[in-house]
Amino acid sequence: MSLIEAYIITFIASFCSLVIEMVAGRILAPFVGVSIYTWTSIIGVILAGISIGAYIGGKLADRFPTRKTLGWLLLISGITSLTIIPLTYAIAAYRFPVSLMLRIFIVTTIIFFIPGCVLGTISPVVVRLTLKNLERAGNVIGKIYAFSTLGAIIGTFATGFFLISYMGTRSIVFTMGIILILAAIFSGSLFKTKRSAVLFLIIAIPFLWLIYHYLYRPPLTKNTYLYKESDYFTIKLTKTTSSDGETPLEALILDNLIHSYVSLENPLHIEYEYERIYSDVLKWKFKKNERFKSLTIGGGGYTFPRYMEVYYPNADIDVVEIDPEVTKIVYSHLGLPNNTRIRSFNEDGRWYVMHCKEKYDLIFTDAYNDLSIPYHLTTKEFLQQLKDILKPKGILMSNIIDNFQRGAFLPSYMKTLSEVFGKDNVFLVSVSPDFENTKISTFIVIASNGQMDIDKFVHFVETELKDHAKSYVVPKAMVEAFINKKYAIVIRDDYAPVDNLIAPVFEERFGYNRKS
Repeated sequence: MSLIEAYIITFIASFCSLVIEMVAGRILAPFVGVSIYTWTSIIGVILAGISIGAYIGGKLADRFPTRKTLGWLLLISGITSLTIIPLTYAIAAYRFPVSLMLRIFIVTTIIFFIPGCVLGTISPVVVRLTLKNLERAGNVIGKIYAFSTLGAIIGTFATGFFLISYMGTRSIVFTMGIILILAAIFSGSLFKTKRSAVLFLIIAIPFLWLIYHYLYRPPLTKNTYLYKESDYFTIKLTKTTSSDGETPLEALILDNLIHSYVSLENPLHIEYEYERIYSDVLKWKFKKNERFKSLTIGGGGYTFPRYMEVYYPNADIDVVEIDPEVTKIVYSHLGLPNNTRIRSFNEDGRWYVMHCKEKYDLIFTDAYNDLSIPYHLTTKEFLQQLKDILKPKGILMSNIIDNFQRGAFLPSYMKTLSEVFGKDNVFLVSVSPDFENTKISTFIVIASNGQMDIDKFVHFVETELKDHAKSYVVPKAMVEAFINKKYAIVIRDDYAPVDNLIAPVFEERFGYNRKS
């Protein structure tokens, strides 16, 4: 084998390996979220596969040092790559009765280990076929591995910066499989004549079309009318109805979680209970025609910003949504008008706050959920930045899901807030008054940039809103005990184990814990 051929083949194999590794997180996100556990499993499993594959490839190269061996390995690597998407849909949704970390590891291993292993066999075989003179072995091996690494580098940048945006994960994986199969046909001496190779392609093309058409089809249901992969999320829109069965709703699903419910006909309809707490607080703090300025970090379906736009006609409303595709879909499918007063900023929430020159009366942080939490939006340093852009007596409201009795993230987040705003200025509001028996639920944490008389809010809820309210303020003594729990930590930029803190809730909520 010539050096040029060796460069091309190892480049292709490494390019495909890294492309598959890069899209693996997006492939698994709709099933297990994106967390440190997901990426640890992906990187570890694929590296283990490549390592074992290299060992096996070395054995095969010594025993069967022919181009046909290389051809079969390339062909098998292409076929195993084509199994990734069907295996994901078949395996990833299965609830193995084990802990979250072990479940993610098992799923990742079943889907990605064999493709990684087969791809790992290719480089040793190429080196064996290329070496003609041991005196130049170091030079030849160095060049081959340099081109292999170059393929990995280009695969990484191409996937992250371009391919996911333009192709989506299913098309990317399918294309990698086809590239490997073509490499097997044209460089592996699998066929004695060119006619045999052409005949194989003629037969294979209809089968590949059937595989793509049936096994790579987006998992749409009768109620799901949009499925799109962006740089950040797998986005789905489904039709549903409100909990009382009376209001048609559109549900925005980001990866594995219903992020927002939107009523196209009535922007004042609020389905999620935590957003009703937002509403209660605003009704207490502002009159309908009063002017105030709000910032929402994490737009999603823009449900509450649209509510504020209609209910408070003089409000200035800014929304930071990291994914521009989400904002486009809100405009095109979820009823946000082109002449909206809502200003959208498609960038990371922390980046926006770091460079913000505005001052806000209200800040909502709604970028958290119970599958994956942007840890850099939970730290003491970021909360200080939020405090800096709040007006005097301005308030911060954060939506948190946790287990009230045993959760570690909520008390840690509140303790972190206390470090920035002061213990007397941090409050907890629940959607349920039964604090002693509340387990996994949604909570709103309120932090005030200055003194806030929470008793006046309680009085307003009880006397003005009455049965229409959904806000139950947790007593101060209970909040203090909550913050002082021995496992509550201050979350900092250099110590933010958020995925570990929230993992037990993920397990319990979605039935992945053996004990549940």
